Amino acid sequence: MSPRKSDPTSTPAEQEFSAEERAAMRERAAELKAARTGKDAGEEAVRAKIAEMPEPDRTMALRLHEIITTAAPELTPRLWYGMPAYARAGKVVCFFQGAQKFKTRYATLGFTDAAHLDEGVMWPTAFALLALTPAVEEQVAALVRRAVRPAG
Repeated sequence: MSPRKSDPTSTPAEQEFSAEERAAMRERAAELKAARTGKDAGEEAVRAKIAEMPEPDRTMALRLHEIITTAAPELTPRLWYGMPAYARAGKVVCFFQGAQKFKTRYATLGFTDAAHLDEGVMWPTAFALLALTPAVEEQVAALVRRAVRPAG
């Protein structure tokens, strides 16, 4: 994160975080509140969030949703910082971040420490996505299957 110019009318948080980052934090707070009150709709919330995305993120997110839920039906769709995510036992394993979320040049498929992708002492946990070709779709499915395999 780069330092921002000091603005006497802005709060410290506004000086440290971008508007997109603050929006993600607000979304996360709402998700936590929904989970506490038992109103976390999971699949419904993820599909609604995907429907709100601009193209081409929407099409990519919908296809990834299909790939992930088919490759690892034990994962539960949920929102995480306003992004479609997939969890096991309440812990997010993987998530999709559209390019428009933080105004980046590519979408991201990310994995958390709950994913079993360990490979030696260093391995990738996030993948840039420009397009979902059949070969990329198979790579995603293989990564997701590997991420949910038993540890060991």
